[in-house]
Formats: sequence, structure tokens, C-alpha cells
Amino acid sequence: MFKRPWLLIAATLIALTCLILAGYWLVGDLPAPTADNLRAVTASTLIFDRNGQLIYESIGKEGKQTPLSFDEMPEACWHATVAVEDSRFFLHPGVDLLAIGRAAWLNWRNGGIVSGASTLTQQLARNTLMTTEERYEQSFRRKLREAWLALRIEQRFSKQDILAYYHNQVYYGNFAHGLEAAAQAYFGKSARELDLAECSLLAGLPQNPPGYNPLHHLEAARLRQSTVLGQMILNDLVSREEAELALAETLHFAPNPFTIQAPHFASYVESQAAGLLGFDRISRGGLRVHTTLDLDWQQQSERIVTRRLDQLAADREAPPDRRVQNAAVVILDPHSGAIRTMIGSPDYFDPTIDGAVNGAVALRQPGSAIKPITYAVALDPQRAADSGEQPLTAASVIADVRTVFSTAEGEPYVPQNYDRTWHGPVGIRTALASSFNLPAVKVLDRIGVDALIRQAQRQGITSFRPGQRYGLALTLGGSEVSLVELSGAYGAFANGGLAVEPYAIDRIEDADGNMLFEIAEPRPPGRTAPLPEKRVLDQRIAYLITDILSDNNARAQAFGRNSILRLTRPAAVKTGTTTDWRDNWTVGYTPDLVTGVWVGNADNTPMHGVSGVSGAGPIWHDIMEMSHHNLPVRDFQQPPGLVRMEVCADSGLLPTEHCSRRHSELFIAGTEPVEFDTVYRPVLLDSCSGGRAGPDTPDNCLEQGTIRVYSPELQEWARAHADNAGLAGNLDDTHQFNVPVPGSGATESDQLVLTSPDPDRRFRLSESLPDELQQVRIAAHPGLETPDQVMFLVDGNPVGKALHVPFEVWWQLSPGPHMISAVAELAGGDQVTAKALWIDVQ
Repeated sequence: MFKRPWLLIAATLIALTCLILAGYWLVGDLPAPTADNLRAVTASTLIFDRNGQLIYESIGKEGKQTPLSFDEMPEACWHATVAVEDSRFFLHPGVDLLAIGRAAWLNWRNGGIVSGASTLTQQLARNTLMTTEERYEQSFRRKLREAWLALRIEQRFSKQDILAYYHNQVYYGNFAHGLEAAAQAYFGKSARELDLAECSLLAGLPQNPPGYNPLHHLEAARLRQSTVLGQMILNDLVSREEAELALAETLHFAPNPFTIQAPHFASYVESQAAGLLGFDRISRGGLRVHTTLDLDWQQQSERIVTRRLDQLAADREAPPDRRVQNAAVVILDPHSGAIRTMIGSPDYFDPTIDGAVNGAVALRQPGSAIKPITYAVALDPQRAADSGEQPLTAASVIADVRTVFSTAEGEPYVPQNYDRTWHGPVGIRTALASSFNLPAVKVLDRIGVDALIRQAQRQGITSFRPGQRYGLALTLGGSEVSLVELSGAYGAFANGGLAVEPYAIDRIEDADGNMLFEIAEPRPPGRTAPLPEKRVLDQRIAYLITDILSDNNARAQAFGRNSILRLTRPAAVKTGTTTDWRDNWTVGYTPDLVTGVWVGNADNTPMHGVSGVSGAGPIWHDIMEMSHHNLPVRDFQQPPGLVRMEVCADSGLLPTEHCSRRHSELFIAGTEPVEFDTVYRPVLLDSCSGGRAGPDTPDNCLEQGTIRVYSPELQEWARAHADNAGLAGNLDDTHQFNVPVPGSGATESDQLVLTSPDPDRRFRLSESLPDELQQVRIAAHPGLETPDQVMFLVDGNPVGKALHVPFEVWWQLSPGPHMISAVAELAGGDQVTAKALWIDVQ
């Protein structure tokens, strides 16, 4: 017995009072859960174009938030949600102590928050019963209040009711709140009709709606779907066979028609807004988003796309199996990155063409449209100086002849030109403007694949990643890019070498007019982009690329002088076509605007015979003319540090009196040629016999003439084109032959492969050419391990060694059959020998 019981009573009363006050402080102001306040209604978000025209109202009368009862929801949908969000949902009373303990352990072990423990009931309580300010507060008090509400919800409502309330208010992205709205927004059907594949995809979206939006990031969405199905297997909600069938199912995205302008752009705006404010804030609605879009240009561009695609479909000369159903367009300001037009497909609501998929952000192979970035690296004199190379210029001549490269796997790779023709000596200006493939591969082989990847990344292409194994076909479009990013990369050429980050939002306000985001002030002259000015390319190089791509004469060899690529004002432009006809592109620009166009089929079906100039080119031409209609004609402004001089076309060197093919060329100061041409050479001809003069030629028959004498690499091409004026005097015709190849007895390895010359080739010597011009290139590919050196042997005798890439030497031809081999010395002293090949010299 206490001697003073009143003290115990007083202490108990004080403790109870403190508990009551603490409880009131903790949960006293929280609302009681009711059927009404668990049905959250989200305020409309309004999206406007740059002139204040309404593009889209996200909710309201469009019915984007339609409630469903539990019985109306497919079992697969709530099974998928429970599996991925709260696998113990039917076992806990609203708060999962086991999940809390597991999350606490993981967070402690990793030194940060890597796992949460909110149940579906807690998420419902947070999203419906808490104020918007508290909802995203990170505090222990908020978690306790959330748990209290979850317990009260579980006391009052059944698990089925809770699942229904949750599915009716959760945000699925694409401005869709609730399962019914998501089913309509992504698949154009009622939620009642969703199957396992569709339910599992939707169940994965709430974790990161913009990042998993299948209309923008299909691969990410499908990976998330596989995670959901995996969790369903672990929780015995589906069998492995059912999950595999669902994952293999082809999903067709077909939202039901509703009132919206520029639907792909509106969805893209949501993604950008989420990056600025967080998708939690976007899901709450009530925003006024002012964008960069020009709705008038958008609508005119949509009509152009439809008209030009209809013309392709109506082409009577097209192959019977041709199908061209889709196109995408991006117009942006190269000085700011502001997107003025975005078309993701001809019809957002047409399921037969997968119209809801945004072709402007989808990854596709760009074909030759990536080549300007390759040449931009090659034309950089600083890179050449750092590498100890002679700098390439727009006049540099490349031998466009059959050339064998080796892949990382050791297989031979022989790039083909689009026209299946070798063009001989070609200047870089013509090679790029006329989009010859072989020269571009040679240039990439010279600069290295990593150099192209780094420059592409600097210009905003994020899909090229260091560490991945790209080959030389990268410069021909061997990896994928999005139209938005490629258009932004071309923006750096248009604006003189400054970074361009495409953006869609100028400012965001809440419903009360409070500014939540605005493009940064002050804005540099001529720029409105949110990022500060950043140089990614020397302005002289950017201008050289522009000068080449706008040179109608330089591209005439491939496209003619009056192609669809020619506008009524100066414009630089490049096309791209994949070898299998699945994608074709035209991307070009003026000083004011960049326009990128992709044409193809969303399901990757080949188009058969539709190239960049015939598919995307007409759309590009019409949209450029439309968008520039009220803009003054402007020339590209040449920066300082460039000089123009005349060169000999066949060598890129200073012309002599004998050079008959000359043109004016632009050079970065310090890279202009200082040597004279050696291709054109004077020679005495016998006018009486029609051949070259000899000791017995009468004086009255002597006549001064000129011949072209090319390097050994061009000899075979010269023979094949000997009928052209001025090519007399080169090597005789060469042809292939087959002879038995005796075994060499050497130890052979796939780590070293001879790539030149071709095996079993016959060469013929000519008495009319100097010996130094009658050589053959011997080259080898080292495989995965780069050797310290490669020694080349002819008939077992060393003829030269190479210490670095490219591993090659030139060998003076001599009569007879010859066995060519190579030995590589690896780090540590090991040696590997390439499989020998045979040639015959006559």
C-alpha cells in the first residue's frame, strides 16, 4: 500500500492528460475515413500553346477519372497491384510491421532510404485524407498519422472496398487517375476488358508514371511489366506459363478519342513537367502549363504528314508489298531548344498503326543521318594534333573503293554505298553531301568509334553509351536514336556549336496563379533555354558541316540539282535510310529552325523502296517552307578563322597547271594545303598512233598531254574507269581467279585476321607506272586484344611492321604467286599468327 495514494493518482492523471494531448497533437485533426472522402477528385490540369491556345484539359468533362466497384475490376488487375505494391495486403490490419522491420534493416544497411513499407491502405490514406502539404512531408509524425488513418480505414471498410478505392484514385500517368481512366488512356477499352498482360503493365506504372509510360518508353514499361509478373509468380497469383504468355503478348495501344490537340506533345509535356516538379505533384492536378508549341504550325504539319503519306500509298509504281503508315515530326528553335511542333504519328487514336506510340521519342536507327557528327569529329584540327595525325579538311580525298574491315568478332565487313557503286577519289565535301557510305566508315575507322560516341553525347544523344560494343557501322546508323535528340544534335550545327536541350515548357502555375516553374532569367541574347550557354563544337567546324550540307552542287551526284531537299532559302539537310528500308529520315535546318522527320512503320515492317529523300524528304520540304513562310530569308553567318582557296579536286592539294578539275574550298585556318597536286602529270603522246610517245615517235607526232596517276589503293578503280578521259596509263585490268591455297603449317588464331588484300586475287604490273605506285595494302585486325606490334610477311620474309591501329603496311608488288601472313606480338611476349592468304602478281 502506498503511503500517499494521491501522488499515484495525480501521476496517473498527468500521464493520461499528456497521452490525450499527445494523441490530439498527433491525430486529433485528422478526418474520419468515409466513402466520400476516400473518393479523391483531382483538379483539372490545363495545357496551353505558346500563344495561349488550349491544347488539353486533363480531367473534367472528358471523364478521365471514372470510379469502378471491386466487382467491376478484373481479378488480374488487383492481383498484379497487390503482388507488386503490398504482397501481404490480406494479412495485415493496414500497417505491416514485418515490412516496416525489413525496410528499416535495408535502409540501415545501405545508409539511406532504399525501401519503403507503406501498405496499399497507407497509400490510400495519404492520397485522400491528408493535405497536399503533409502528403509529401518526410517526417516520423506524418508516418504515424498515416498509419493511424490506415488502421481506421481497415476497421471501417473491407479489403475489397479498400482495393476499389485505391484503384479509383491512383495515378497511372498520361493524365489518367484511376484504373478505368488508365484503361481508356492506354488501350482504348474499359477496365473490365483488360487481360493479364494489360493489367500487369498498368500495375507497374504508379511507381514512376513518366518513366514507365509505354507510349514513350516501351522497353522500360515492358521490363517493369516483367517485374510485376515475377512478383505474381512468387505470390502464387499466376502460373509461370500464364506469366510467360502475358509477357509475350503484343500490346496494342489505342486510347479512345477525346478532345485534345497535339496528343503526343501533351503526353511529352507531362514527362517534362514531372522532371521539373516531380510526378507526385503532377498527379495532384490543378496546374496551368504554358508550353513552347505553336498550335497553328502543329495543325498544318499534321495535314502535310497525312497528305504526303497518302501520296506514297497511292504510288502506282510502288512494290505491291510496300506499307508506309507512320511518320513523326519535330520542329525546334536551335537557339533555345524550344519545341514548336511535335507529331508522334499521323493519328494518335488509330490502333492499326499503333498511333498512340510517340515516334518522336521512340528509338530508331538513323541511317546516314548520323554521319555529320562523324565528320565533325574528323574535321577538328585539335583532335588531329592531339592524335599526331594530319588533319582532315573538306577537301581531303578519300578512296571510295572496295575496302574490307574486320569486326570485333573477326568477320570481314565490306560497307556498300547506297547506289552500289564505287566512286574512286572523293572529297569529304562530296562524300558527306552525297552520303557515300564507304568514305564515312573510313573516316570513323580513322577517328575511332569512342570519339563519335563522345561527340554524339556532347550534342545531346543519350542513347549512345560508352562501354557498349559498337562497330564501324555506327556511322551508318548502326545504333538507335530518337528524333527529338537527333534534331537537337543538328541544332548545335545550326547555332554555331552550342548545346541544344529540347524542351516543351515555358512556365507552370498552380490554380491560384502561383508560379511553380519558369524558364530561368535573365536570358542570354537570342536564347530562352533554361540551361546556360554551353559550347559542344568549334563554331568553325559547325559552319563547315553546315556549308557542306547546304551545298546543292556537292549533293547533286546522289540527289540531283533540283531535289526535294532544295528550299527557296539557304538550308542544310541530311537524309538517312536503313539498309532494310525500316526507317528513313530527313533532318535539316536554317539559321532559324531545325526540322526532323522520320517515316516508317511503328511495328518495324520494311517499307520497300522508300528512302529518306522519297519518304521523309517531301514532308521535311513542305514543313520547312510552311514554317518559314513569314520569316525573312537569312544566310548562315561564316565565323572568323576560315579561309577559302582553290584546290585540285582529285587530291585536295594546290592545283598545278595540269590539274583540270578544280574547285573552291573552305578551310579552318592552318589546315589549308601547302603541297601541290601529284595526280595530274604531264606526258608526251603519239598523236599519230593514239598512244604514249616512245623513242621512235616522229617529232611531228609528238603532243603534250596529261594523265591522272593515282595511289595504289585507287589503281584497280582507275583501270575499271579507264574509258574516262585522262585515265590512260594506269594499271591494266584486274580480275579475280581461284587457285589452290597450300597449307602454311603456321599456328593460326582467330585473334588476328588479315583483312587486305582479298584472298586469291590477281594483280598485273604495268610498265607505264613508277614502281612506288604499284603496291598493295596489307592489313590485319587484331581481335579483342590489341598487340604491341604486328609483323607482316610475304613468302615468310618480313616486309614491314605496324605498332598501332590501323595495323597495315604497303608492299611493293613483285611477279609470281605470294603467300601473305602476319604475326602479332601480345603483351607478355605471346605471339599469334593470322591465317595466310595467297595472291598472284603477273
